[in-house]
Amino acid sequence: MPRPVLQVVATAIVAACLGAFALGVFTAPSRSRLPGDGPAGKSAEVLQATEAQPLIDERIQGAATPDELTPEEQAALDAEKKARAEAAALAKAEAEKGAPAGPESAPVLTPVPPPAEAAQPAPPPPPKAEEPPF
Repeated sequence: MPRPVLQVVATAIVAACLGAFALGVFTAPSRSRLPGDGPAGKSAEVLQATEAQPLIDERIQGAATPDELTPEEQAALDAEKKARAEAAALAKAEAEKGAPAGPESAPVLTPVPPPAEAAQPAPPPPPKAEEPPF
């Protein structure tokens, strides 16, 4: 960029920074509170929350008791437990049969021969001499 353009951009940035600082100074409250001082003014009144409710009832009444299951839900849970037990028994029987379970049971992989060496690409050309930007 030409030097005059850079000077205009730098001047605009400095003006924006000074303007932001001036606005912050002029719009700041005239007096702030020190640690330990209570708030003063109309907005400092204590509010009474008449409609406040606790976030959860568990803190007051204790943990909720689980609802009883319907016969259909209980039958579905029993069937699921039975299916899990059968699957575990089948897996245990397979393990007792002698099917190895571990790294020795993994299939043996043969190494892939490396590809033929390709011609190495030519090194990049040296960088061109550039003029300084200013």
